[in-house]
Amino acid sequence: MDYVNAFWVGGLICALVQILMEKTKMLPGRIMVLLVCLGAVLGALQIYQPFADFAGAGASVPLLGFGNTLWKGVKEAIDNEGFMGIFMGGFKASAIGISAALIFSYIASLVFQPQTKK
Repeated sequence: MDYVNAFWVGGLICALVQILMEKTKMLPGRIMVLLVCLGAVLGALQIYQPFADFAGAGASVPLLGFGNTLWKGVKEAIDNEGFMGIFMGGFKASAIGISAALIFSYIASLVFQPQTKK
């Protein structure tokens, strides 16, 4: 049942974002920022964690989950480090995912050489 919930919740999030892109004049970058901020706000309101527990990867993989991860990292760092945690927490919480994205994109750039037209 976990796979089913992840599938339909992740699909619903993607469908709603696609509708938002089609029906508004918002640029994709602004929609991405909106999703990250919405995930952080829902995390701060303690709404996102029960949602993520229900949906699993369907809620934690999209950009909403990234915003929630940033929020959890900042909250934990503020509790441990005080005011300076505001600046450190998001980096610590998301460092593994961002590092993996950079490493694998670099490997992909070495493997797949761009074709130039002559």
